[in-house]
This record gives sequence, structure tokens and C-alpha cells, in this order.
Amino acid sequence: MFQVRIHGRGGQGVVSAAEMLSVAAFLEGKHAQAFPSFGSERMGAPVMAFCRISDREIRLREPVMSPDALIIQDPTLLHQVDLFSGVTDEGLILINSTRGFGELGIGEFVEGFHPDLLCTVPATELALKHVGRPVPNAALLGGFAAVCEQVKLESVFAAIREKFSGKVAEGNVAAAREAYDFVKAERQEALHA
Repeated sequence: MFQVRIHGRGGQGVVSAAEMLSVAAFLEGKHAQAFPSFGSERMGAPVMAFCRISDREIRLREPVMSPDALIIQDPTLLHQVDLFSGVTDEGLILINSTRGFGELGIGEFVEGFHPDLLCTVPATELALKHVGRPVPNAALLGGFAAVCEQVKLESVFAAIREKFSGKVAEGNVAAAREAYDFVKAERQEALHA
């Protein structure tokens, strides 16, 4: 079973991200579940959502305590909330940021992590460009598909189109595609460095 924990703030689409990720996995014939965890349900408050993906039925119903992947939609939470609880040095960490891990002040923490599993993507900027709103969730799912083999990009597109319609859906698809391309290019560049 592959477990994902998504952190962000109320209004950033954290819960929708978990739902779309689970739909993408389901469309590929996998078992999936998504559910939120709210502290305070006001706009801007820290929010967490979880997604599990498996080839077998998922009976677990508790929060994800040991994630295989972290998706961090709001980097301002990095030094306010214990986002990294339970993640091991084999975990994937995807952060919505234009800055690298060192610039974000967590370079020492991720020193022992596998460098291929540490990614940043300017998801808010991509959302603003393609959707006109600072909602980074779909772009981050595109980045996730680029670095993790749990879901294909086409399944992410289908999940986005199932959640949204019209221009909103197509804008989110474009943001996800650009984020996917961005992460793939960054990884290629890192290989040749």
C-alpha cells in the first residue's frame, strides 16, 4: 500500500487533491481512498488530507502516520507544523515552491534522503497562469505523476476533468501538464549535472 499525506491551508484544494489522486488511481484499476483531517475549518488554517493506493482492498481507516509521500501545498507551513512526522529518508517529498530545499531551510533535514525523491514545483504560479487562481492542487498532482509511478499523468487529467468542467478543468489540466514537464526537466537536468 502506498500512502500519501497532503498538507496545505484551507481554501488551497488540499481535500480535492487527495480526492483527485484517489480517483486517478481508481481509474487505473487500483483500490484507493481519500479523506481529510481538519483542525480548524476556517480559510487559511492548516489542513491535512490523506490518500491510500493499493492493489488490494484497503481496510485501514486511520490517518496516514507514516507516509510514503508528502505533498506540501503551502511552504509557509514548513516551520509552523510538523509536516515531516513519520516520513523516512525513502519518502517522496514534493513542495509547492520556486525555491530549493536548502533555501526553504530544510536542507539539513533532507540530507540523507534520496535526491530523486525531493522535488519542488512552482505550482501556485502555474495555477495562476492557467486557472487564474492560486490553487496549486492540480499542478502538484502533475508533479507527483512525474516523480512517482503510482498514477499516470493521463489518469490525473481524467480525475481533474471528473472533478471540474469547462475552462476550470482545462486550466487545471494545463497546469498539471506543465508541472509534470517541469519536474521531468528538473530530473533530467539533475542527471546530467
